[in-house]
Amino acid sequence: MKKEVKIDGITYVLKDSLEKAEKLDGMDYVLVRTYSAGVHFGYLEKRDGKEVTLRKSRRIWYWKGACSVSQIAVDGVTAPDECKIAIEVDSITLIEAIEIIPITEKAKINLQNVQIWKQ
Repeated sequence: MKKEVKIDGITYVLKDSLEKAEKLDGMDYVLVRTYSAGVHFGYLEKRDGKEVTLRKSRRIWYWKGACSVSQIAVDGVTAPDECKIAIEVDSITLIEAIEIIPITEKAKINLQNVQIWKQ
C-alpha cells in the first residue's frame, strides 16, 4: 500500500507511517545527536545521563534532503544517493548525547536503505 499521496502539489503521509519504528528486544529505534561525535541512529540499549549505548547503529556523516535531525527522524532523507551514512556497527557508546529523537517506521525504512558510504 502506498504511504503517501500528492494533492495539489502537497504530499500527505498516512498516519500509520508516522508511528514509532518497531522495537528490537524492547529497545526503541532512535536518532542521537552528540556534542562532538556527530549524528547516529540505532536501537537505544542504555542511557545514563548524557551517555547512551546504541545497538545496530550507523553514523550519518553527511545528509541532504532534510532540514534538520528532527526531519530525518520523522521522514528520513529525500536525497539518499547524496547522503554519507557509514557502515552499521553492532554497538557504540556515545558520551555526549544532546538529543535523542524517536524514529518513525517510515524514517527507519528510508535510512536503512541508504547505501553504505565507504572510502
